[in-house]
Amino acid sequence: MDLLPPPADDAARRAGPAGLADAYAAVPLLNCLLREVAQPLPGPSGPDARPARGTGELRTYRLPGVDRLLRVRGVRRPAAPEVRADGAWRRIGHTELVELVAEELRRHTGLSNRELPAEMIDSRDAVAALLAARARATPPDDPYLRSEQSLLTGHTHHPAPKTRGGGPASRWLPYAPEAHARFPLALLGVREDTVVEEGDTAALDLLGAAPPGYRVLPAHPWQLELAARDLAPAFADGRLLRLGATAFPVWPTAAVRTVYAPGEDLFLKFSLDVRITNDIRRLWRHDLLRLRGTDTAVRRAFAASGAPADAAWLSDRGHRTADFAHEQLAVVVRDGLRAHLPPGATPYLAAALVEGFDGNPLAAAADPAAWWEAYLSRVVPPALAAFARHGVVLEAHLQNTLVAVDAHGVPVRALFRDAEGVKLLPEAARAAGGALPLPEVSREAGWERLVYCLVVNHLTEVAAALAEHHPGLDPWPAVRRELARHDLPEAAALRTAPTLPGKTNLLLRWTGADGADARYRPLPNPLAGG
Repeated sequence: MDLLPPPADDAARRAGPAGLADAYAAVPLLNCLLREVAQPLPGPSGPDARPARGTGELRTYRLPGVDRLLRVRGVRRPAAPEVRADGAWRRIGHTELVELVAEELRRHTGLSNRELPAEMIDSRDAVAALLAARARATPPDDPYLRSEQSLLTGHTHHPAPKTRGGGPASRWLPYAPEAHARFPLALLGVREDTVVEEGDTAALDLLGAAPPGYRVLPAHPWQLELAARDLAPAFADGRLLRLGATAFPVWPTAAVRTVYAPGEDLFLKFSLDVRITNDIRRLWRHDLLRLRGTDTAVRRAFAASGAPADAAWLSDRGHRTADFAHEQLAVVVRDGLRAHLPPGATPYLAAALVEGFDGNPLAAAADPAAWWEAYLSRVVPPALAAFARHGVVLEAHLQNTLVAVDAHGVPVRALFRDAEGVKLLPEAARAAGGALPLPEVSREAGWERLVYCLVVNHLTEVAAALAEHHPGLDPWPAVRRELARHDLPEAAALRTAPTLPGKTNLLLRWTGADGADARYRPLPNPLAGG
């Protein structure tokens, strides 16, 4: 296996596969609970402190709703949860942890929610299925693909990051990146008079041959299964034909519904009517109609700099679908990697640097301080320049950022992706145009979003992983120096601000808020200490 179990949970190791599944699933759930609801108590371990064994420091929190004390081991990956009862600490498993969280949230919000606890359990069961599947699977040889398929824990602050819609694992495991899946795409023929497309979709016509009067449309096999009933009439009346499958496999990336074809150097993003983290991952019609305008704004911003070390944008250059199943059959064509990489560079998913995988350049850095400075110099300037000079708010979080390293493992370029998550300041939205009004935010809201994605979700997690792998390194002075290089009032204020915005995914899901309706809780700013 290419990822070690949570290091602070010795009991999970001894409990075997079920214990490991509990431990992996508990990490992001505990992170959410401790960030959004729990109140830390003074001191490292609270009442009845005992010397910490292993690598994790004991920390104690009060859950104000249920008036209970909760203790965990470790900080970045909290593990081994215990509750205080009858004057003693008692270890709780994942099921009891879910019950505790649900009761705390019912009292904290005054609302009930049956759906989210089921998702938490489903996410844990998905981890168990993935652990079993990975034991039989062979990781890809390609280091980039290995990084995309390494995220067994996933989103570090989401209560159910691995939920797959509650269906049996046999339905989704063949398409799971975490199980090192690869599979051919289904090829459909769509009658020409029903085709809807925008932008550059020429790459789709190279995937197979369609009969006269039809166009080629690739489809994700899982989505075809999910939409089978809705699509049956179109197959029956000839609007859709089955043309077989691609002659080559594709590899699902960390996003699950986005796949990569290495030989063709092509990314394709599909609809997937399954909830993954906060949203049903369908390509919604309004987002598709905005995609070209948003992508154009980002491409212009990136093209304006032109320096060799600057970041690259993986353009969502077009989409194709059918008018009778606009969202269900939509596919977005995204740039491949090769044209955007310096010679000899190898890209890695930033989220994988945090979680860990065989060949992780973060862990192997010979000079971690220099490695971190190189990382910051590639990731931070493009995101700040896009905002300050072009009014573009990149969703520069861990899963939307690739970092290319040279032969020595040193970062040399950042690559950003996913136009669907990009927001624009008003002037940029007006300049870009589009079939629909583009996703517009005020400067204040745009900066808050950028700080959350780039600093809280991204740099904070990489900094913590780097410090864990290289004890004694303080990563934050380098971040302050990097921010100081940019003549941007918001960046100057960020260096001294007492708090940073932390997205509240647990409360967002519990209260049923829209997945795009980000809500933030102030977190202590590690930049303000220097």
